[in-house]
Amino acid sequence: MRGKHYDLPPPPSLSWEIKTYKVSGRTTLLLRRPGRIGDPGRCKDKLNSLAISVMNMWPGTKLRVTEGWDEDGHHSEDSLHYEGRAVDITTSDRDRNKYAMLARLAVEAGFDWVYYESKAHIHCSVKSEHSVAAKTGGCFPGDAQVSLEGGATKQMRDLRPGDRVLASSTTDGRGPLLYSPVLSFLDRQLNATKAFYVIGTAAGRSVALTAAHLIFVADGNCTGELSERDDGEETAEGSSSASKGERGPGWGGVAALRTVFASEVRPGQCLLTSRGAAGSEATLSAVTHVEVRRSMGLYAPLTQHGSIVVDGVLSSCYAAIDQHHLAHWVLAPLRFFYSLMGPSEPQSDGLHWYPQLLQRLGRMLLDPGHFHPWGFEEGHR
Repeated sequence: MRGKHYDLPPPPSLSWEIKTYKVSGRTTLLLRRPGRIGDPGRCKDKLNSLAISVMNMWPGTKLRVTEGWDEDGHHSEDSLHYEGRAVDITTSDRDRNKYAMLARLAVEAGFDWVYYESKAHIHCSVKSEHSVAAKTGGCFPGDAQVSLEGGATKQMRDLRPGDRVLASSTTDGRGPLLYSPVLSFLDRQLNATKAFYVIGTAAGRSVALTAAHLIFVADGNCTGELSERDDGEETAEGSSSASKGERGPGWGGVAALRTVFASEVRPGQCLLTSRGAAGSEATLSAVTHVEVRRSMGLYAPLTQHGSIVVDGVLSSCYAAIDQHHLAHWVLAPLRFFYSLMGPSEPQSDGLHWYPQLLQRLGRMLLDPGHFHPWGFEEGHR
């Protein structure tokens, strides 16, 4: 494969049958369906992280992928280019003075092997999905802040079942905020250090989540209020002159409110931010930047309502699977159990047994494209 610039956003699904796709109509990156010869999921996520780092380091400069999947036999027999686990990269301006820093950024993005293969490019590769113990699940870091009933705040590492935290009153995230009880933790790892996507907004709020965690987003005009279309789907209503009776994804210049993985959020999209009081409604705020940093602690609290306001941003309690409503539905028995029995002490460390069981069932029953490639801890595969 020969290409030019690796532009964001990436394709929406890793389960495509085709082996090629074009990014912004210019770059061709060759991939295959996960589970065949090789699984490019980790490589794609590393490229996403690296592309963000390159844009932050050198504004106006993009990550350039010169070689991805090789189906022409240009490499040695054991090359990872045949498995979708290796890429050759440069910067879009091909400034070799930047290559040393580019290599460092590639290491920080999580590539398992980075080296100068030639003066013309840097070679990066990743281990196979089955050999990696870096699965992140979906969590918040230990220093994340939540808002408690009564106006106090508490760090995520100090949160306990029974605490009442700010959340949305509706599953779709557009209802008034209320204080929802924390029932348990879907995942809790006190000493783990992982990479988190730090998403900043124009409102000054920023939230850190692992790549596979779900968060509420809308596209388009972030200056309006949330409203509901005639067909029942949520939209972010902006200042467009379109009539309220108009339908379709272009109504009001925006698309419907939905949940996406944290690794898929891009600048220009809208997040729901909180004014910090029950009874108020979350407001839209534009994403200004996305960064990747490492922090200690992995915490995934489960609230009665399936959402939680963390650092002033409304997020889902769920991860790994791409549908918030489905996750909320399959976890209903667990929420019902804790509602009857009352909150219990959280597990000392690791994934709760119930979502662990659901992950195993889900991988048997659902298409792999519904899951984030980093959605499962290696120990629970």
